This record gives sequence, structure tokens and C-alpha cells, in this order.
Amino acid sequence: METLKVGLSKRSYPIYIGERLLENDTLLNREISAKQVLIITNEVVAPLYLELLTKALGKRDQHSLILPDGEQHKTLSCFSSIIDKLIDHEFHRDSCVVALGGGVIGDIAGFAAACYQRGIDYIQIPTTLLAQVDSSVGGKTAVNHAHLKNMIGAFHQPISVFTDISVLKTLIPRQYSAGIAEIIKYGLVLDKSFLEWLEEHLEALLVRDAQTLAFAIRRSCELKAAIVSEDERDLGQRALLNFGHTFGHALESLGQLDQWLHGEAVSIGMSIAARTSCALGFISDADCERVDSL
Repeated sequence: METLKVGLSKRSYPIYIGERLLENDTLLNREISAKQVLIITNEVVAPLYLELLTKALGKRDQHSLILPDGEQHKTLSCFSSIIDKLIDHEFHRDSCVVALGGGVIGDIAGFAAACYQRGIDYIQIPTTLLAQVDSSVGGKTAVNHAHLKNMIGAFHQPISVFTDISVLKTLIPRQYSAGIAEIIKYGLVLDKSFLEWLEEHLEALLVRDAQTLAFAIRRSCELKAAIVSEDERDLGQRALLNFGHTFGHALESLGQLDQWLHGEAVSIGMSIAARTSCALGFISDADCERVDSL
């Protein structure tokens, strides 16, 4: 297991990266000290990992809420169902929300934690590659408005992130490929040497070679943690991480939030952004082809 740190003074937190972290009851119980825990997950992840997590968390006041799967369900209605659950079971201000799922679950559970009694602790346990390398780190939480993505939300940092690489074994190929798009983004905008490494190891990454995957996840998290530490509120250099997202979010909205996975839309968005930059003379044709090839 490796441990990275998102440095935010008193709100700094660890990112644990390794195999079978959901079975590491010692680590989980050290990081989650709250007596009341609400696990938020979805109908895809729950049959796979909910029982394993509840067993690891041991004897405490545990509850869970299983939401429908998909970006189209990142709504105020689902957000309200989390708040209802917290109120119905009389959760206190020292309780903890655990987000067990992909980016949608992390976003909506984090937003509920940010709002309940003006903010309670939450833990990220990302179960998709995209969430592990991107959305679980950085404290952006939100739900979608009927017309635009992520327009209702808050910056609320988790108290820790558990990146269990072993759960990716059950991730469907389409979701896995969508996550690789965000990994490529880091190389394109932040780290030339990482980009070159990705070009050399892309085939191994696509077949889920364990060593290659572990390095790609760790380097992606390192790069994002460094940016978040310097620009938590997205007022400066963190905007670099939005590469491909302007066009990508437009595609998602046009597809009614259920045609494209987020990573797929970002992948297309990065290609469009590169072609636009090329047309404006900011990058060369060769640079544009390099983006497209990945």
C-alpha cells in the first residue's frame, strides 16, 4: 500500500492506494472513528462490495442507502433522499458519510455531507478508474441542474480516500476505458514524461496489467493532489484539469446525460479542444495527431 497526501493545512488528508483495502478493517476503522456511518452506494456496486465494507466497519450504528446508477440520477431528488436518511436515523454532527461507488456517488454523497448540519465528515471509496484518478480527489461535490452539469454543489474535502485497485477487476471495459481518458489528460496538461510513459505503456494499461495500472493511478493522484494543494477553489491552475471538459460537458448534456460516459465525453472533448487549438495556431498538426492517437 502507498499513501499520498493532499496538503491543505488543517484539512489535509491521505489517499491510500493498494490492493484489498476494503478488507483492511484496521485501516478503515482507524480512519473512520465516527459511531454513526451512512454508506451511500448504487445498485451496481452494492451487490459486489457493500457487505464486505459493512463487515469491515464492525459494530457501530451503520446504515446504507442504495441509489440508482447513472449520471442522470445525480439530482436534487437523490440528494434529498440522502438527507432524509440522515434525519430519519438521527445522525449527529460527528457522524460520517461513506461514498462507495464511482464519480456520481462520490459527488452526490460528498454534497450531502457538505450540507447536512452545515458539514459533516465523509470518506471516498472510489470503485471506478475515473473516480480513483480524478473525482474522488479534490473536494468538488455537486448535483446536476436540469440544464447544466454540476451547477449545484460545494467544495468539501473528504477526510481520506481509499483507492482499492482490486475492485477494478469487476469494472466493465467501457467504464475502464473512460477512466483511462482522465489519466491521459494528466499527461497532456501536466507531465510530459508521464505522457511519454503512457504512449509506451498504453497497451499494458488497456489489458489491466497490475504494475502498469498501479503506477498510472499513483502518478495521476500525485499530479492532481499537487494542483489541489495549490488551488483548491479552482481559481487558477486547477483550471488546467478542465481540459476537454468544456466540450465534454456539452456532449453529455446533448446526450441527456445517459448517452456518453463522462470519460468518453472528455476524451472527445480533448480531441476537439486540440483541433481548435491547432486551427488557431497554438499547437502543431503533429501535436493534434498525438492527442488523437491516444
